[in-house]
Order: sequence, then structure tokens, then C-alpha cells
Amino acid sequence: MFEKLDFSFLTLKIFRVFSKNLISGIGSYIISFLFPQMNCCLRTALYRGFAEILRKEMMVKQLETQTHREIVYPDSDGQPIADNTVQFRWIMVLYHNLAWLFAENPDVFVAGDLLWYPVQGDNKLRQAPDVMVAFGVPKGDRGSYQQWKENNIAPQVVFEILSPGNTLKEMSKKRLFYDNYGVEEYYLYDPEKNDLTGWLRSGSLLDVIDEMNGWVSPRLGIRFEVLPETLQLYRPDGQLFADYLEVQQRLKEVQEQLDNVQEQLDEERQAKEVAESELQQERQAKEVAESELQQERQAKEVAEERAKRLEQLLREAGIDPQK
Repeated sequence: MFEKLDFSFLTLKIFRVFSKNLISGIGSYIISFLFPQMNCCLRTALYRGFAEILRKEMMVKQLETQTHREIVYPDSDGQPIADNTVQFRWIMVLYHNLAWLFAENPDVFVAGDLLWYPVQGDNKLRQAPDVMVAFGVPKGDRGSYQQWKENNIAPQVVFEILSPGNTLKEMSKKRLFYDNYGVEEYYLYDPEKNDLTGWLRSGSLLDVIDEMNGWVSPRLGIRFEVLPETLQLYRPDGQLFADYLEVQQRLKEVQEQLDNVQEQLDEERQAKEVAESELQQERQAKEVAESELQQERQAKEVAEERAKRLEQLLREAGIDPQK
């Protein structure tokens, strides 16, 4: 009789198929069908055993689902964007210039100080790069970058601006994080020391870039120039990265030039209108003069015609008009 227990795995599978109806008794009918010679008490025990197994499996799945749903991915780590004005200015320069560079590409996402969660279910595993760029990811607002919601695309390029508050341990953990989770290019700049370091992915690891002066980012196309006093970055078209104040100054200068051009156009338009008005007046005066001349010509013709008629009448009357 117990040899039939070898078919218990089949019974369990069938039970799983009808798991929603176990309580209604379908499971016991399946047991009776598969094991007709089995003792009734043993069949009941077997049924209860399978039912308990399925019940526990369902509880585990429900617990896993509930636990998964309860995971919260915070939008903030409680840390400031920057520790000082220099660091903040560099973050803004990088973010705004990169956002401007890819403004017309809807599938390049640029963010600053945004928490990046690479693994679903782990809200402790995270980093917030000062600036990051993700290709193949649509633009849009996000509270955090949850990679599994972004077609599992990791940000390809990240920037960190060093501040006096950053420790060696902290920065080492960041580099290890970027190394482990797929970053292709990682750039670290220390504005206080004017020191730039870069890493480029080679295979499964990020390798240090030997020479950063003159380096061109494979992904971004921007060029790095390390001058004696500061770092300069250039767009692919050769334009220099500019901060907000410089952009505003340029916009002010352009606006002043436009205002000057508009003023000149207004003056030219007014002069043209005056010239056209004078020309119209001259044209009207000429038309009046021509009209008067025509009237004089017509009057003269009428007078001449009358004189001829009078002369003819005098001759017909036998009077010499010449005497």
C-alpha cells in the first residue's frame, strides 16, 4: 500500500493546481482516486499533510509579497547637496551644461544628487552621485533612480566633486559601488587642489585613466582641460562650459545687442516711412501740376477754337478779320 506513496509528488502537483479549492474537499477526492486501496485515516492524514504544505507555501509567498510591498526607497539621505559654495557651483555647472548638451535628446537623463538604488528589495544599497548621466532613459522627474524601473539601465557616467568633508573611506566606498554596479565613466574632481581623476570601464572593472588633461569622454564627447589654476570643460562643438552668472551675462549682452539692432531697425523704418510720405506728397504735387497743365492746355485749345470760329464768321459776313 505504501508503494503508492511514490506518486505523492504527482498528488502534490495536482493539489497545487486545485489549491484554491482545497478547503471545499476536491483534494480529498483526488487522494481517493489515486489511492483507492489506502486506509481512510491514512488518506485523511495524507490530504491534511499536503494541505498544510500548500498552506505554508502560500503563507511564505504572501509574506514575501507583503514584505516586498512594504519596502520604502527614501528620496533623501539627509545629507546636503554640497558642503561649500565651490562644490555647489561645480555641481551646478556640470548639471546645467550637461542637461543643455542633451536637451534635444529625450532618452538621456541627467540628474544631480539623486539617490540611485541598483537592486530591488535593498533600500540600504544606494549612492547619490553629485551628477549622473543615463543614456537610454527618458527624461522626467524622479524622487530616486530605481534601476529596475529604468529597464535595469545603470547610469553610464557619474561625477563627484570633492569637498573637505569627504573622507577617504567614503570615496573608496563610492568608487567600489560604481565599479560593482556598471558605471562606465567616473570622474572625481577636487577643486581645492585642482586635481582631476578619471576611471573608464575595461571589461568588468573601472581602470584609472592615465592622462586626464585633454581627455575626451567617450560617452559625453566633452573635453577636459586641466589648467594651472582650474579645470575647464568643453562641449563637442568647442564651447566652454559656463556657470549661471556667465550665462546670464552673455544673455544680457545678447539682449543689449538685440535691443540696439531693434532700435536701428525702428529708426530705419521711421526714416523709410518719412521718405515714403514725402515721395507720396511729391507724387501728389506732380499729379496736381500735371492736372493744372492739362486744364491750361484744354483752355488754350478752346480759346483757339473760338478765335478760329469768330474769324470764319467775320469772313462769311464780308469783314476782313485782319483789319
